[in-house]
Amino acid sequence: MKQFNVPIIYRSPLISAVKKKRKLEDKMKKDFIPALLDFGPLQVYLARHFGFCYGVENAIDIAFRTIEENPGKRIFLLSEMIHNPQVNADLLQRGVLFLQDTSGRQIIPFESLTDEDVLIIPAFGATLAIEEKLKAQGIAINRYDTTCPFVEKVWNRSFQIAEKAYTVIVHGKPTHEETRATFSRASKAGPSVIVRNMNDAMELGSIILGKRQPADFYTLFAGKYSTGFDVEKDLQHIGVVNQTTMLAADTQAIADFLKKVMIKKYGANEKTLERYFADTRDTLCYATNDNQSALYGLLETEADLAIVVGGYNSSNTSHLVELCEHRLPTYFINDENKIISALEIRHYDIHRAEEINTVGFLPTVSPVRILITGGASCPDALIEGVINKLAGYYPEGKTIAAILEQFTS
Repeated sequence: MKQFNVPIIYRSPLISAVKKKRKLEDKMKKDFIPALLDFGPLQVYLARHFGFCYGVENAIDIAFRTIEENPGKRIFLLSEMIHNPQVNADLLQRGVLFLQDTSGRQIIPFESLTDEDVLIIPAFGATLAIEEKLKAQGIAINRYDTTCPFVEKVWNRSFQIAEKAYTVIVHGKPTHEETRATFSRASKAGPSVIVRNMNDAMELGSIILGKRQPADFYTLFAGKYSTGFDVEKDLQHIGVVNQTTMLAADTQAIADFLKKVMIKKYGANEKTLERYFADTRDTLCYATNDNQSALYGLLETEADLAIVVGGYNSSNTSHLVELCEHRLPTYFINDENKIISALEIRHYDIHRAEEINTVGFLPTVSPVRILITGGASCPDALIEGVINKLAGYYPEGKTIAAILEQFTS
């Protein structure tokens, strides 16, 4: 796989050593047993896969190279490079300006850009409408395009099935940058609709099966279907693609459910089903799959609590939090400074969408067993920072240096 030039500030000697050893021991990436960092009174279990994925490393490489190649020029990012506050803060500190926030609200008018300016397209991609507007202003949108190749794979698959007269069902968060970009491409190719979750899929299924009136579609999916969508015609042949950071299991469940709906509607069998339902399993992102599979392996470990590290607006990270919360107390933080003391932690509640403080998060047992993972846009350095902070509360235990030696000797 291609190697990227990622700034050393995001690297971690400890995490790199752990990942390197695991890779040597498990080249096929089939072993999802977590790595144990045994400090004695503190035991940290690290997920088999976590942290920067291919698309994120590619985006960071291009972004920092763009800054180096364009001294003195104004450099703009369409929106956040990735959903990680540290990376975005570093880019802002280096003079990069954001044109939009993550919801697509304008911060700097597109009209203020000139053909002398440099534009970076983030890893999530851009909608066709935005691309066309910027092109019309003479902006070179392809020169520094960091769109993830796996996102582009979903775009291509959407276009392919739309060309074959399937309506594209996009499983994603309607306001997420990636979903907006995917939907714009699918809509250009043919009828498209966004489903947020299984509840949406069930509502769509009820309409397909005639259990709800066709007119209900336009209310239930307001703002989430393509222009000119014809319920009577456009739900006869469908295919499901996804926002790559959604839970792979959820996308598969939605696809399986809608497949059964089409079988029931048309009495299709395995041979005739393809006429009504497109097979799109190849659009699930490898990194999302790996991280989520590794988390399932991590959660098989007996532990006292879990800590998930990443940006609070990171879709893939929030799904990791959801999975952990079903099993044990879980704390979602974006850096080690949110661990205020051995008694108190400030963490993000994904249900209330706000930070809260919890007192007594570390149990008074020995050893304390903590599961740790991070999102696909979380630098390894942040994970090491969290481990360092926790280890500092157990001075009688092994040092980080001693743990590092175990993975390098």
